[in-house]
Amino acid sequence: MIRNPAPSTPPSGMRELFGTDGIRGVANEHPMTPELALRLGRAIAFVAGRGKHRRCRVVIGKDTRLSGYMLETALASGICAMGGNVMLSGPIPTPAVAHLTVSMRADAGVVISASHNPFRDNGIKIFGPDGFKLPDEQELEIERLLRSKDLDRHNPTGSGIGSAIRVDDAKGRYVVYTKQTFPKDLTLDGVKIVIDAAHGAAYKVAPAVFSELGADVVTIGCRPNGKNINREFGALYPQKAQQEVIDHCAQIGITLDGDADRVILIDDAGNLVDGDQIMALYATQQLGLDLLPKRSMVATVMSNLGLERAVEAAGGKLVRSAVGDRYVVEEMRREGYTFGGEQSGHLIFLDHASTGDGIVAALQVLAIMLRKGRPLSELAAKVMQRVPQILKNVTLPERRPIDQMPLLRKAMTRVESELGRNGRVLVRWSGTEPKLRVMVEGPDESLIASYAADMVEQAQRDIPADSPT
Repeated sequence: MIRNPAPSTPPSGMRELFGTDGIRGVANEHPMTPELALRLGRAIAFVAGRGKHRRCRVVIGKDTRLSGYMLETALASGICAMGGNVMLSGPIPTPAVAHLTVSMRADAGVVISASHNPFRDNGIKIFGPDGFKLPDEQELEIERLLRSKDLDRHNPTGSGIGSAIRVDDAKGRYVVYTKQTFPKDLTLDGVKIVIDAAHGAAYKVAPAVFSELGADVVTIGCRPNGKNINREFGALYPQKAQQEVIDHCAQIGITLDGDADRVILIDDAGNLVDGDQIMALYATQQLGLDLLPKRSMVATVMSNLGLERAVEAAGGKLVRSAVGDRYVVEEMRREGYTFGGEQSGHLIFLDHASTGDGIVAALQVLAIMLRKGRPLSELAAKVMQRVPQILKNVTLPERRPIDQMPLLRKAMTRVESELGRNGRVLVRWSGTEPKLRVMVEGPDESLIASYAADMVEQAQRDIPADSPT
């Protein structure tokens, strides 16, 4: 029995703006306003330029949301006002910004995207010069700067003000980079692929990558209008892509989210292949070749117990991290691992990329398919035996530490005792929403559903609707 194998969310300190994946909210409402974005640009340039004897350089990329224009302009203005130079890439995947930040020797990279959220939302996440998301400590420092008057003491004038340029070949640079992650002795000639870019950041680059490697590409979700990102297309809504795979007799479907840092695949029979299955497929292959450092990989506490058992059966070890791809990456870097990811489809291949990359992940799976000469439906069906999993979310009027919810804790202890080593219980607060998440795994789906419902009920009794906040 695995009892809370990793903290559900990392310590937040005084974090008020930054969540588990940058700042996020409704565009033009606090905190996603142009006023805050301008000041955030100043703070980013202040931190990025500290100790340097030249102007700092910052790459800014975005997805296809209408509000991206507003926030891009404000961020760029703030950076220039602090004396930094801006390189604008336009709509491009999150991992492309991470790559460009490193390849263009920039001091920071900024992505304007709310990932899989609807178009009315937007977000801002920041990469350091090494292409990795900023650690909690640096995000806390930026929050402190936003509240302090330190920024107001630095107001360069005249030639001290920075400038902005557009990187016209940004998309081409990323296409070349991603193609280089695919084995040079393989080709996608004769492979039919359905690509669904969710009307998001990868609407141009994803079809280009796979077609330039020889694939016969069918595209959907590649006509953004600023308002349709993630709407009934992409990784959250793969049904249309599933039908396209069947209709076109494709070997694989690739569904991305709005900023293309995650992927859900569709096999040749139209079945979904999620992040856990992709991780099981890649990890067991790498273990067979003895190519995983310490014979280990990283997944979050939300990944299915079946993944852990598949990795162990192949002679490997699954290490659990807190929820959020940044915490997967932090664990990988701390321990020297090269592969990890999330059930939701964030897959990190540190040999190729510094953050989740849906296109790179799809290319690695295609390489396995070609080397083994077997369809994805066969590979995915046999690689792991999924343990039934129930996830229930409940919105409560107060966010209270779970240790201070006695009825819920009592129910959790009872369920853990009854499941023993045959299942798992995980209860955590969402890192981005005011919701309590209750997850139960076990061999009997109806039984674990009743367990989850009982724990939700006890949580509601601990914090009733009329509870004072």
